[in-house]
Amino acid sequence: MPQYTIGYIVGSISSTSLNRKLAKALAALAPAGVELVEIAIKDLPFYSPDHDADYPQVARDFKQAIADVDGVIIVTPEYSRSIPGVLKNALDWAARPYGQGSFDGKPTAVIGTSGGAISTATAQQHLKAILSHYNAPTLGQPEGYIQATPGLFGDNGEVSNEGTAAFLGAYLDAFVALIDRYVDVAAEDESAAA
Repeated sequence: MPQYTIGYIVGSISSTSLNRKLAKALAALAPAGVELVEIAIKDLPFYSPDHDADYPQVARDFKQAIADVDGVIIVTPEYSRSIPGVLKNALDWAARPYGQGSFDGKPTAVIGTSGGAISTATAQQHLKAILSHYNAPTLGQPEGYIQATPGLFGDNGEVSNEGTAAFLGAYLDAFVALIDRYVDVAAEDESAAA
C-alpha cells in the first residue's frame, strides 16, 4: 500500500472540542502506510478580497499545507444548523485568489460529531455543497455522523465503543480508496503527457 499523508482540518477552535477528539481518534486508527496531520485554522485572520494581491504568510502556509497532503478530512461541529464561521473563513482563504483554489481536484472527506441524535448532518450537507463548488472530489459513502456519548472519545485518540472504532476504520479505508483512484488518474495523466 502506498504511503499517504492525509491532512485534517478541525472546524472548531474550542479547547474542549469533541471534533478534535474525533480527529485524534481518526489519526490513531489510520491504516498502515497512512499518516494524519493537522492543518490548523486558528491563526487565520478574517478573509477579505483586499488580501488577494498579497496573501499573508499564514494564509500561504495554510494553502501550502493543503497542497502538501494527498487528501483532506474536514472534521466539523454543527453551529446553528451549519458549519462554524471559523471553518467557513478557512475555506474562503483556501478558495482564493480566484483560480488558485486549494481544493480543486483534492480528495476530501467530511465527518463530525456532536451529542445530538442527528449529529452534524446539516453542517456536513452545507460543507459538501461548498466542496462541490470547489471541485473537490468528496467521499460520498460512508457518511460520518457520529453521536458522541459520554466517554466515547479519549483525549489521546482512544475510542471506547468497538462498533464506533470499527466504523471509523472502515471510513478511513473508504477515503484511502478514493485517494487511490485520484492518484491513479494523476499518474495516467502524467504518462499520457510524457
